[in-house]
Amino acid sequence: KKPEETAKVMQDGWFNTGDIGKLEDGFLSITGRKKNLIILDNGKNVYPEELEVLITNLPYVTECMVFGEPRHKDGDERDLAISVKIVYNPEYMKSNFNTEDPDEIQAIVKKDIDAINETLPSYKQMLRVVTTDQEMVKTTTGKVKRFVETKNM
Repeated sequence: KKPEETAKVMQDGWFNTGDIGKLEDGFLSITGRKKNLIILDNGKNVYPEELEVLITNLPYVTECMVFGEPRHKDGDERDLAISVKIVYNPEYMKSNFNTEDPDEIQAIVKKDIDAINETLPSYKQMLRVVTTDQEMVKTTTGKVKRFVETKNM
């Protein structure tokens, strides 16, 4: 009952969900969301969800969010650095690394992100890492509110 809103999501008679995917060997895989896509100044596209899958494989990660932020405070808004915010499990860090020190935890996480970066093309490498044990702001459906989280950085 909102024709203007409906018109925005319809393309050639199809409902455009905003999902981005790829078709391989007859299988469609969702690789990300159009609104989350990070377009670098060199024209390369980075899908945050692709990197988030790699990060969530780390045993201490409870949630994470990959995003693009300007490389320089007063620089070009299109010149983005791939950044990641990681929420870690403090109990895991205490029991497996014998630490509660935020600086030590940051170093542990950075080392693991560097190892992931070694497997990625240079344009996809995560240059900034933020760690916290505080849960991220989420929608009622449990999805991270990316805009809120990046605004609070």
